[in-house]
Amino acid sequence: MRQFLKSVITLASIFLASISFADDKIVNVYTWSGVIPDSAIRQFEKETGIKVNFSTYDSNEVMYAKLKADKNVEYDVVEPSSYYIDRMRRQGMLQKLDKAKVPYFVNLNPDFLNKSYDPDSSYSIPFIWGITGIFVNNKSHVPASITTWSDVWNKQYANQLLMLDDSREVFSMALRSLGYSANDQNPEHIKQAYLKIKTLLPNIKMFNSSPISLLIDEDATVGMSWNGDFFKAKKENTHLDFIFPKDGFVIWVDNFAIPKGAPHLDNAYKFLNFMLRADVAKAVVLDNAYPTTNLAAQKLLPAEVRNDPIEYPSREIMSHGEFQTDISDDALALYEKYWEKLKMGG
Repeated sequence: MRQFLKSVITLASIFLASISFADDKIVNVYTWSGVIPDSAIRQFEKETGIKVNFSTYDSNEVMYAKLKADKNVEYDVVEPSSYYIDRMRRQGMLQKLDKAKVPYFVNLNPDFLNKSYDPDSSYSIPFIWGITGIFVNNKSHVPASITTWSDVWNKQYANQLLMLDDSREVFSMALRSLGYSANDQNPEHIKQAYLKIKTLLPNIKMFNSSPISLLIDEDATVGMSWNGDFFKAKKENTHLDFIFPKDGFVIWVDNFAIPKGAPHLDNAYKFLNFMLRADVAKAVVLDNAYPTTNLAAQKLLPAEVRNDPIEYPSREIMSHGEFQTDISDDALALYEKYWEKLKMGG
């Protein structure tokens, strides 16, 4: 009987150990849709034997709300934009990084490290980035006639503008045209921006945050665009021009981070280090067309990509940009209040 019980205990121990081992071979990744190609996920699994449970979201707000609502953290890697890194680190939602476990961190472009949203780059790893600017179809409009955000208020663009369906982006445009920061939290300045956007409504044809096909098919001929989307669209429609507004523009960065309490911390570091490998980051860029923060990968890109002035603008142009940071709950509520009014026609 004792021998039987000993055998049962041994088998149970082996079974539990196998479960534990299986759990250790998992990483749960939650990122923006369309950023990481399936080929990169499969390559990581093949090289490491770690199974990737991969899921995606379409807005920072969805990601943030899900992590806030979950009492038990289920994700190991997330990909917040800069201003949500700012918010989440201050709220204690992110794990401080052990950079010794991410040796390929050295591949990153120093221009994207130690920014105001994460001053010591202690909680975030910049991955892809972009600029919000103005696109123009030169068959319909003369690009030289637009040099600033203020120019799109011209009545000649009545019912023609495509605006990104994003309150921070649209308010940033108005704030910069008024001479304010894109991260302004002053209630009076926000109100002024709202009133200015309200006067733009007759020119706005649509709000849309997936504009590539609209630019290609010429459903919209002037408006806001992210430079990565523009780069993709221009391959199909050579009549497109991109303008970096002289009154300033937003620079956004999507960053990898580890939620505090991540269940597979070691595997999270393995995944992050893999994504920072130059060859992997290069493959990601060639798939999604967004600029990379990975300097080693950028050097491996085809010349027509790495030297493209829209994808990788000069430092002089970049000096007119402003990195997005978080704003207070009160300011955010004010933005959203005015945004709802605008979407309903004013």
